[in-house]
Amino acid sequence: MIHEKGLNIGQRHITVSTSGIVPSIYRFADENTQINLAISIHAPNDALRSKLMPVNRRFPFEEVMKALKHYQVKTGRRITFEYALIGGVNDKVEHAEELADVLKRMEMLAHVNLIPVNYVPERNYVRTPRNDIFAFHRTLLDRGINSTIRREQGHDIAAACGQLRAKHMESNAR
Repeated sequence: MIHEKGLNIGQRHITVSTSGIVPSIYRFADENTQINLAISIHAPNDALRSKLMPVNRRFPFEEVMKALKHYQVKTGRRITFEYALIGGVNDKVEHAEELADVLKRMEMLAHVNLIPVNYVPERNYVRTPRNDIFAFHRTLLDRGINSTIRREQGHDIAAACGQLRAKHMESNAR
């Protein structure tokens, strides 16, 4: 992808996303590239993250945060935290405050990308109400954490993030 005889894409235009495989984060930090790093976090603590992301049982939240701090010290690069807002699960102002506190305590150069979850029939997750999304976002900003709300596209035709897979799985089950 980055080779001049290949796609010749600049490293700073590439982002590697992970769910938090700690040894790989350390290895990536030591590769000395300009490639960006994003981490799917979806919760501000171990208990909630373990419920949402089974990988957290193998690589606990604090270990992930330590690996990310190593990455940042080694590379000087900002980390993007992907946070899917799930109605009534991880979308309260208290969660935003806790996340902001964790990032401040770790002295992370961070950007939080808030992703309102898309309704998928196979899941019990519901979309966070619009006002709650804005309250979560405002809480992070007020605490000095850069964040954005991801613009939604495709939800009306079941083509948004997570929905295509569900539709595909649904049609294969018939």
